[in-house]
Formats: sequence, C-alpha cells, structure tokens
Amino acid sequence: MWIWRTAAPLMVPLSGYPRLVQGTLEERQRFEIAGAGYGIHWPDRDEEVSVEGLLLGKPSAESPASLARWLASRGRKRA
Repeated sequence: MWIWRTAAPLMVPLSGYPRLVQGTLEERQRFEIAGAGYGIHWPDRDEEVSVEGLLLGKPSAESPASLARWLASRGRKRA
C-alpha cells in the first residue's frame, strides 16, 4: 500500500494488516480519513489504522483468533 506524505511516498507492507489483505482491491481503495486526519478507516473491512502507526511501521495488533472470528462473522474462511 502506498501513502503519500509531502513529495515522498511511504511504502507500507499490506501483510501487516490482515483485514486489508483479505479484502478486494475495490474494498481497499474505499477508505476515509478518520479522527480529524489521525487515521484511515476502511468501512468495508472494519479496519482503522492510525497515521502514527503507519509512519512507525507498526502492524495490526489484531490476534489470529480475533481475525478468525471476524471472518466467520462475515461468512469467509481464512485465506
């Protein structure tokens, strides 16, 4: 995933965000700025990531068990 800050792009590995990995390209492209600019929210994936976390390279803190429950609630299996 690419994020542009000033003139330099920031490359963030998508693998650190399993809900986004599980989503389609269209779902990942549908996002909104949250918290007055302090985060990014993907409503189709029920995922919110802070800008600070992205800049620091912090992956999602969601546990595998939590992800599995979320996927099951949406009728999806783990990839």
